[in-house]
Order: sequence, then C-alpha cells, then structure tokens
Amino acid sequence: MAKAIVVAAPSSGSGKTLITLGLLRAFRNAGVRVAAAKVGPDYIDPRFHEAATGRACYNLDPWAMNASQIKGLAGALARDADLVIIEGVMGLFDGPRGAKGSTADLAVMLGLPVIFTLDCRHQAQSAAALVHGFYSYNKDLELAGVILNRTASERHELLLREALGEQVLMALRNDETLAWPSRHLGLVQAQENKDLDAFIEAAALRVNHKPALERILDLARPLHGSEGAPVLPPLAQSVAVARDDAFSFIYRHLLDGWRRQGASLSFFSPLADEAPDPEAEAVFLPGGYPELHAGRIAGNRRFLDGLRSHSGTVYGECGGYMVLGESLIDSKGMAHGMAGLLPLVTSFAKRKLHLGYRQLEPLTDGPWSAKLMAHEFHYSTLVSEGQADRLFGARDAAGNPLENMGLRRGKVMGSYAHVIAGAP
Repeated sequence: MAKAIVVAAPSSGSGKTLITLGLLRAFRNAGVRVAAAKVGPDYIDPRFHEAATGRACYNLDPWAMNASQIKGLAGALARDADLVIIEGVMGLFDGPRGAKGSTADLAVMLGLPVIFTLDCRHQAQSAAALVHGFYSYNKDLELAGVILNRTASERHELLLREALGEQVLMALRNDETLAWPSRHLGLVQAQENKDLDAFIEAAALRVNHKPALERILDLARPLHGSEGAPVLPPLAQSVAVARDDAFSFIYRHLLDGWRRQGASLSFFSPLADEAPDPEAEAVFLPGGYPELHAGRIAGNRRFLDGLRSHSGTVYGECGGYMVLGESLIDSKGMAHGMAGLLPLVTSFAKRKLHLGYRQLEPLTDGPWSAKLMAHEFHYSTLVSEGQADRLFGARDAAGNPLENMGLRRGKVMGSYAHVIAGAP
C-alpha cells in the first residue's frame, strides 16, 4: 500500500509548488516510485507534477467530489507507487464559504499528515506562534513538520530552528533564480518552456537533504483508496479532444475516467490547424489561452471548417466556449472571427475576474442530464449574446442562485464553467 503526505502552506505564494516539485523529483531520483495529486480546481500545477514524476497527476477536490470519488482517484494514484505527495491549494484552511473544500478538509478525509511550508522572509521567532496557531486550529488535523522556505542566512535559520525545535524538517535559503514566470491564470504552462526538466532538477537539488527525505517517508501514512466510480460520464463513446497550448485546461481524471467507461479518445491541435476527427460522436474544446492565440486560430480554416461541419455534439468550456462564438476581442481591442456556431462575442480587452465554484443544473438535453459540480475562472467578458437556449442553471458554492449560464444551439453548446464531477 502506498503512503501519502500533504504539502500545504499558510497562504498562496509560500513556495509549496516549487517544494512539491523538488520533493517529487528528489524521491524519484532516489528510486522511490512517487506519484502526485493537487487539491482543488487547478489545471496548471498538475502538468508540472507529471513532468516531475513521469506519472499521471489527479485533482482531488473535496468541494466538488464526494469521499468515494476522491478515494477512487487516490486508489488509482496509489497503484504501483510507494509514495503519493499531494500539493494543497491556497492556504491550509482556505476554501469556499460555508462548505468543505480546503486542503485541511482533504487531509482529514484521507487521514493524512501535513507538511507545512513556511515563507520566512519577513519573520523569525514569530514563526513559532504562527505554526502553533495552525497546529491548534483543527484538532483532527495532523501537522507533521515544517519546511522553512526562503531563509536569509545561517543566523536567520538558527533563530527559526531554536523557536520551532524538532518540527523543522529542512531549511531552504531564498533563491530568486528558482522562479517560474506567471500570467493572468497562473504559472506559464509546463509544456511551454524547454528548460522545464532542468528547472525541476534544480528544485530537487535544493530539497535533497537525505535525513529530511527519510523523515518525510517515515511521517507519511497509508493512503486508503478504493476502486471508486468515475466522476463523470463521457460526452459520447468517441470524443475528439482539442489539445495544445491554447486548449490545455482539462482534468486528467475526466479523460482517464471516460476511457475506463469504454470511450475512445482522439486528439487534435487547433493551433496546428488540425480538424477534429469527423467520425467522432462528440468534439470537446476545453479551456486554456485562446485569447493569446486569437489571430492564429481565426486564420486556421481547416480547424474552423472541420468544427463547423462536424455532425456530432460540439461542447466548449471557457476558452473553448469563446472559440465557438462569433468573435473574440484580444487585449489590444482587435476582433478575430471565431467558429460562429454560437451567438456570442467575448472580449479580453477589458479584463474582469470571474472566479468561484459553480453548481450546475442542465436546462436542455445535453451530454449530461444530472447536476454537475464545476468551477469558473477567467478574465474575459461577455460583449453580447444572441438568441439561443440557456445551457445551465447555476448556483455558487454556498448554493446561492446565479444567472443561468452558457448557450446551446442544436448540437453545439458550451459555457464558461469547467465541469469537475457529477454532483455528489
């Protein structure tokens, strides 16, 4: 049975992704069969985890998924692995208002200890009070140790170690060279930088303290997974999936779950002007960064004509939804013609953040008839919407009603929501 441990922090920006990547590669280099998971609705970090481990990384979301779904995915990760490292989201106790969904909730659900990553740049002995507060906040949670990140000097480290004692697993100096560029939806994607492997190896070298790694292995607890049911039925029994730098926001657990249910998947690149397989029963355009490639997409006639002529269901999420519309206005205010399959114009010229969990209820016949758990995260805005059926009724994480979302015209449909799982 694989063991597992959770890497968390008091807030975003504490360095937990870099430390997680370093630990994953360091254990792999040491001959440990290591796998990874990410808490919450994150598309970008899991691709880094996969690069570090050479294995699939799943999102485990305690708001969107029930315990059976999470344990099923955990069980899949644990197969043929010695250790599973789960990276948290935001701060340890941060989650949707009035609902479970935090890293702490996930750790308690799975009975796993937490390694606490602490950004030490602006504190010394006060760190002990901060850690004590996190230790005592939830008695059901086991905080197993602390990694001191971004220490300034030997003296700074000594002050921290004296204050925190045996809780300290390792201390890492501040290193500004180990930084990865970001853009409006998070880190620049893993596949966009040819130096990724060197970056991960540098992170591994940074955390490669043998006594600390051995202690982490000792602290990890058995991961009690299960077979579990797939979290969502496939769009159809054969699905053509867009996949490239502009269409990359798709959950690995969905694709693997669709395959386990007998669906066949094919992949195509809109940026390379590839058309979806005309024999597929459905086309899926996931989210990503079409706003960064709008001019190129608008000029790719083979892709757009193949999409327009497809006879099956065509479904778009977020960025994919934008591409199904009539036009997409880029950050400079230039409009680019899109597929024109939905009466929709979107704009990235005036950015506005839309962020949060969504509970969806299908309003028309579509690929899914039951309620769905989803997430919305984008900066683009709706300029106009024409006449078409609404796709989903929507509520926020706390169950408060929102405006209906998405559009449907015949077999073409989509919305800004990223579907995570069927409702528990």
